Amino acid sequence: MLWMKVGRWGGILLVTLAWLAASPKASAQETASSEVTQALTRAGDNRRKLERALAETSGDERRGMEFLIANMPDSDLQSLSAEFLLENSNLAWKARRELPWGKQIPEAIFFNNVLPYANVDEKRDPWRKDLMELCLPIAKECQTPSEAAQRLNSEVFPKLKLGYSTQRKAPNQSPKESIEQGKASCTGLSIVLSDACRAVCIPARLVGTPLWANKRGNHTWVEIWDGDWHFTGACEPDKNGLNRGWFIGDAAQARKDSFEHAIYAASFARTKQHFPLVWAMRNKNVPAENVTDRYARPADADKSTVLLLVRVLDGERQRVVKGVRVISQAEGNGEQSGESRGETADLNDILKFEVQPGADYVVKVGDFERKVRVVTDTGELIVEIVVP
Repeated sequence: MLWMKVGRWGGILLVTLAWLAASPKASAQETASSEVTQALTRAGDNRRKLERALAETSGDERRGMEFLIANMPDSDLQSLSAEFLLENSNLAWKARRELPWGKQIPEAIFFNNVLPYANVDEKRDPWRKDLMELCLPIAKECQTPSEAAQRLNSEVFPKLKLGYSTQRKAPNQSPKESIEQGKASCTGLSIVLSDACRAVCIPARLVGTPLWANKRGNHTWVEIWDGDWHFTGACEPDKNGLNRGWFIGDAAQARKDSFEHAIYAASFARTKQHFPLVWAMRNKNVPAENVTDRYARPADADKSTVLLLVRVLDGERQRVVKGVRVISQAEGNGEQSGESRGETADLNDILKFEVQPGADYVVKVGDFERKVRVVTDTGELIVEIVVP
């Protein structure tokens, strides 16, 4: 026996070291950071499952698991299984190895925006395997994360038969819940797109505002990282690429120093502020960064126009797609035209026309017409047209 060759006390030392190396609990305690040690303490009866997840990873993957455990909310510390965490981790690292951009992603970005199993407070379903199987063939045909994100946004939702609807059961659905219903809110759609991107090693995060500065409502969208952060609306791909969307004008009015009118990017790593969950405003467990500066633009002091927003409804007050004409009653000002949004468009995505304040217009939808005088102190006026 080896211990007999080195002496009694040396043998005891070797046996002790071997036992420590084989013990998940000892391994976790001896090598984890203080943040991980504190997290394991808060895990309570679930501690052994987290220690197993740590013990069954090594090297970079071990450090990634430590990051997840150190930063996950207490509800996850006390409930997630080792199997759940290990499958999530294994598949994330597998995608990093298989995609051409995987190794180019800085570790901090990978840990915070690819490796996490959740975006906000959605149900913790094991989504990564299914979305990886769906998205990997698409992503492997692309040269960059931006190109792949565009393709995913265009192709994933039709494949899943999933779209926007105010009739969804909850605003913060997991991918599984949204797919089962075939409908989701802007937040639910954003969770699906973010997870689809993460499944193929595209760093992604949710971004949103609790209330537009014009007080028309809240909104959530997605940012993906390709050397820098770029935004897109989930299930709203723009053929011209990223950094485009119907909400750009609304986002330009955001106010960094106003809690309700600022724009936030969700983070898994702990930060000094939280992501406002409009469906659970008392929940401050989702970290965030204030990214308003990336969207807000100074008001144009020379701008003389305001917005006329036209929403067309049917007899059941459902939004319908119709051709809309706005005709100025002032001589020589002509007319503008566009197409109203249907029920599959975000509730805040409304057909917009730039018009002169105080002026008179006729809004025409088919044979129906309404005279409108543009009077507003908010910079915009919403007109609803009900058609048979």
